Amino acid sequence: MSKNYGDQSPLSYNKYLRVQDLINLQDCLSDPAHHDELLFITVHQAYELWFKQILHELDAAIQFLGQDRLPAATRAVERIVDIEKLLVNQIHILESMTPISFLAFRDQLNPASGFQSMQFREIEFSSGLKDERILREFQSDEFAFKRLQCRTDQPSLAEAFYRALEQRGFDVSQPAQAILEILTHFESRYEEFQLSEALMEHDEYFSLWRSHHIKMVERMVGAKRGTGGSEGIGYLKTTLDKKFFPELWEARTYLDMQHGSGGCPFAHK
Repeated sequence: MSKNYGDQSPLSYNKYLRVQDLINLQDCLSDPAHHDELLFITVHQAYELWFKQILHELDAAIQFLGQDRLPAATRAVERIVDIEKLLVNQIHILESMTPISFLAFRDQLNPASGFQSMQFREIEFSSGLKDERILREFQSDEFAFKRLQCRTDQPSLAEAFYRALEQRGFDVSQPAQAILEILTHFESRYEEFQLSEALMEHDEYFSLWRSHHIKMVERMVGAKRGTGGSEGIGYLKTTLDKKFFPELWEARTYLDMQHGSGGCPFAHK
């Protein structure tokens, strides 16, 4: 059955994509509307749409891993990485505003803050960074809290990854050891290798987005406090070392030409 689009006229591009609704969603709070506020809203709404797609791919990857379909999971994660590459570039569009232009409407945003992006937090939780403290920050927002609680209760991508490796015979009691096994036998363990590399890229480009976001914020407002009352770039800098898959990075430290045996605390006995 076709969707009801409100009238009986033939389906069109504008109707299918609900363009009329879409272009009516950018409501400026400044009065009169400041020229650059539209850009600010558009960029962030575009982010939220891409976050939705990333979550769609994360859910698919987790499901594929539960079905032992590693190549399909890899494809989903690679799409996430492609989106993240786009998002790293997109952040710099905001730098086309002058700092004084942004300050002209910034106060209108209080007490809203990017910290409150529900979908951004969902990506963190579903990738592997579940944080009860952040979950509690959303208690006053019933809709967001329920979604984040659901993400907390469900397996993350990291959990699904190691569960899939365990099903394939890896000892995941020491995850870095399992990763070493993949890295040193990447030809015979090619599906696992391709997936682990895609996961590492997801980690890398999400971290790059954080870094570029910090520089953009510093360029716009310096060390001012965030609109939501946070420490601004002071808080943002504390997030730079967060990793979804720390074992993927840790294993590189112990990798050597002796296939992980020379001085490696995870070496096979």
